[in-house]
Amino acid sequence: MHTESENTGKLNKRTITSAVIILIFIPSTILFGVFFLDDRKYFIVSLMIICYAMIPFFLVFERRKPQAREMIIIAVLIAIAVAGRAAFFMVPQFKPVIAIVIITAVCFGAEAGFLTGAMAGFVSNFFFGQGPWTPWQMFCFGIIGFLAGVLSQKGFLKRSRKQLCFFGGLTTFLIYGGIVDLWTIFMVTPEPKMETAIIVYGTALWFNIIHSSATVIFLYILANPMIEKLERIKVKYGLIEKLPK
Repeated sequence: MHTESENTGKLNKRTITSAVIILIFIPSTILFGVFFLDDRKYFIVSLMIICYAMIPFFLVFERRKPQAREMIIIAVLIAIAVAGRAAFFMVPQFKPVIAIVIITAVCFGAEAGFLTGAMAGFVSNFFFGQGPWTPWQMFCFGIIGFLAGVLSQKGFLKRSRKQLCFFGGLTTFLIYGGIVDLWTIFMVTPEPKMETAIIVYGTALWFNIIHSSATVIFLYILANPMIEKLERIKVKYGLIEKLPK
């Protein structure tokens, strides 16, 4: 249940702890894999990210034990994201994953959003192919979900179709596109240069536009009905509230 302190603009200790894990520990682990493991132990790095992602999520239940039904709904949302990505395999970058992750985050909180994004990236790559890009994709999917949950909790991101579409398109283009393309630069050359960055980001521009456009389209179609259904499920079964104190 929400309390008045949720609207003070201050982040609670659990959210700060989650942010430290997500913004410091996970990127450090990814970079450790790049520079010290030569991107050859990406499966281990991916599993470590999953472990990190589970910590913030289970911190939500600091005052009680999680119920099976709460685990199931998150698992179902992950499965929907994975199935959606696989369903559009024939269209490069035209995927609904980030839209599902954002919807999950605004309904169940930042921690659930990050876990859904990270798991969706990991599981779906069993169809699309695991590789050194997997940890980067997991982080990008997850961080967009975490950001959506925090901004929603603080009231900066409303559940209106327009705001969700704007947020989804912008973060898909800047965060997902920007970070995954950064991995491409590391992959292309051990000594990144400005010329390499210009070529990589320029080449990926249209792919990022397609991806961000897809996120906007899927949010426009799915946001209102899915949020309505998820809120009904939360009320009916007493599921986790978004970022409880």
